[in-house]
Parts: sequence; structure tokens; C-alpha cells
Amino acid sequence: MGWGSASNTALGLLVPLVLALGWELAVAQGWGNGRLLPPPSRILATLWTLAKSGELTTHVLATLGRVALGFLFGVLAGTILGALTGYLTWARRLLDPMLQALRSIPSIAWVPLFILWFGIFETSKVILIAVGVFFPIYLALSGAILGVDRKLVEVGRIFRLSGVELVWRVLLPATLPSYVLALRAGLGLGWMFVVAAEFMGASEGLGFLLTDGQMTGQPQTILASIVAFAVLGKLTDGLLASLSRPLLRWQDSFKPGA
Repeated sequence: MGWGSASNTALGLLVPLVLALGWELAVAQGWGNGRLLPPPSRILATLWTLAKSGELTTHVLATLGRVALGFLFGVLAGTILGALTGYLTWARRLLDPMLQALRSIPSIAWVPLFILWFGIFETSKVILIAVGVFFPIYLALSGAILGVDRKLVEVGRIFRLSGVELVWRVLLPATLPSYVLALRAGLGLGWMFVVAAEFMGASEGLGFLLTDGQMTGQPQTILASIVAFAVLGKLTDGLLASLSRPLLRWQDSFKPGA
């Protein structure tokens, strides 16, 4: 990590640190009630206790595993159907109206149906997360293919590129920036959907920890699980962005000023 990246990370932490220190000071001075909204010191102490007992590791690994599997299946399905409906007119006319209708269904509405179909174990949880990941991937890829400059496709046909060559050398580079952004959006939705998924009879996971804090009246446990979600979500998004950066090195992108 270079100096520029380190300074950007430090700058990004400035606002949450100021807010946390401000609330800590407010509670210490008696200006705020720390019962329902505990100060950061109490939240960190809860995280430390969970980490020492090994519970935090168990919950984090359970949630990470569900998100990883749901993300994998959602990306595969979204990529395949997005490419089909973007590239083939008949596939778009056949599938897109149905998928657009399904996209409007709230995520929580799938929960009772998935429980009936797949039970309350891991399968229903992973499928629910995959549903959340699927739609941004599908929409972005299908729309990106349809939005490729017609002149680029015509140039490819002038050079007599085959269908596979046209996809590989023209469509893929043109759609890659939108696809990478869709992957990051899908990952973010995967983290949101895992909370609903872990409400479905989970015995471990950060969503279970959050629910357990609510049932036992421990706001510090609820906030500790929220902080864990935020940290894991940011770390996985940063990892995905870093892995995709070499694929977009060819872009002559706008560089915003300070």
C-alpha cells in the first residue's frame, strides 16, 4: 500500500472516528444516554469479549461462507442470463419481462416460500442471498451489452470476426467497467440479504448475533454485529475492487481533483 492509499484510508476513517469520539465524550459527560445507544468503548468491549470466547470467529465464518456461496451462484446466474438477454433478441423478449417482474418482489417475501421449499437450513439461506446478488448483475450486463456503441460492432463485423471473437474482443471490453460495478453492487446486496437469510432459523452468524442481542435486550451486541457487518462489507468490497483493477487498467478514466 502506497502513501496515497494510506492517506486516503486515513481520511476515510476521519468522519466515523470523530462521530465515535463525540458520542463517547457525550456519554462520559452525561450529555447523552448510553443505555439504548452505547458508547463506542462498550461496543468495542463487547467485540473483544466475543473475540476472546471464539464466538465472533464462529459467527463471522458462518456469515462469510453464506455470502461467498450466494455471491458465487448469483454472479453465475446473473452473468449467464444477462449475457443471453443482452446478446440475443429472442432471449430478451422471452426472459426479460418475467425477470423484471420478479425483481420487484421484496426480498422478505421470498423467505416463507424458500423455507417451505428448502427448509430452514443452509440451502434456503444461500439461495436468498443469490437472489439478491443476481439482479444487479443481470441488469447491468444486459444493459451494458445493449449499450455498446454500434460502430464498434460494425468494425468487428467488417474485420469478419466470428461470434465468439466479437464477444471476446469487442463486447467484453466494452461491458467490463459496468460489469465490475455490478459485481460490487451485487456483493453489497449479498451482505444485506444475508441478514434476512440468517433470520431463517440460523443458530450462528452475525444476523443471528444481531437477533440474539435484540431478544436479550443488549444494544451493545446489536451494534457490535452491525460494526462487524460494516467492516466485513468494506473489506470484501475493497478486495473485489483491488482484484478487478488490473482488468480495467486500459481505461483512460477521469481523475477527479482534490
